[in-house]
Amino acid sequence: MTKKQRAALIIDLLEKEYPLADCTLDYDEAWKLLVSVRLAAQCTDARVNIVVKDLYEKYPSPAALAAASVEEIEAIVKPCGLGHSKARDIHKCMNMLMEQYGGRVPEDFDELMKLPGVGRKSANLIMGDVFGKPAIVTDTHCIRLTNRMGLVDGIKEPKKVEMALWKIIPGEKGSDFCHRLVYHGREVCTARKAYCDNCCLSEVCKKLV
Repeated sequence: MTKKQRAALIIDLLEKEYPLADCTLDYDEAWKLLVSVRLAAQCTDARVNIVVKDLYEKYPSPAALAAASVEEIEAIVKPCGLGHSKARDIHKCMNMLMEQYGGRVPEDFDELMKLPGVGRKSANLIMGDVFGKPAIVTDTHCIRLTNRMGLVDGIKEPKKVEMALWKIIPGEKGSDFCHRLVYHGREVCTARKAYCDNCCLSEVCKKLV
């Protein structure tokens, strides 16, 4: 079985197991996903979803966040960890949105990558979830599971995993596939232990076949 064939089977099985694939960060505007994904670094999505409620209540727009001080933002986002660096990036990012993009999140991968605090993972998440473009989000779940499943071979660097997956995952399937890996990685194929007896991929996962 080729990697592309294995990938196609895994995509189909995950679609059946997790039909509702979506981002676990709460947002209703593109700029809010930008903020939340920065806060989610080394923090759970659940905590981020709680913290941003207070942040958006006080600063309900990119302009409001841009006008706030780093210290004011940090006071609210501190529970997410790395408060100062995250607040600094959010402040710079919102200012850049206001100054260069009219307060709108750019619909271009390279432009997104220019924003402070935005890396390939964040840019792909926004391209896929907000704009419906082909995207592959190589977070920790994606990297761990695709290695275990045999879709990549011992690759741990996010960009290299992403490049390898682009070759075998249809672009239009990539975003939802990565969301489903998050669900599967939290519920079944966890970092601590893979519960293979309860896995919907047991017949195709390279770890078991």
